[in-house]
Amino acid sequence: MNAAQGAAFQAGAGIPPGTLLNGIAAVVLVLVFVWVIWVTLGTLRAWQDGQVDLFDLVWGALRASIVLLVLGFYLR
Repeated sequence: MNAAQGAAFQAGAGIPPGTLLNGIAAVVLVLVFVWVIWVTLGTLRAWQDGQVDLFDLVWGALRASIVLLVLGFYLR
């Protein structure tokens, strides 16, 4: 975005484009955190009920955490 486009965006939106991008990235990361917690707790409940092994519990939490790390890397 050039200077004229940035000024027009700020005049229309009331905030700079960088602030909006940071806000969107924060919302996405919070949603991914909630998803990782949901996956981990769901797998933990299944493990407690004897439906999955301990390996499946660890593997599910690890995969969800890797997704969180990758998104955190790209959204920083």
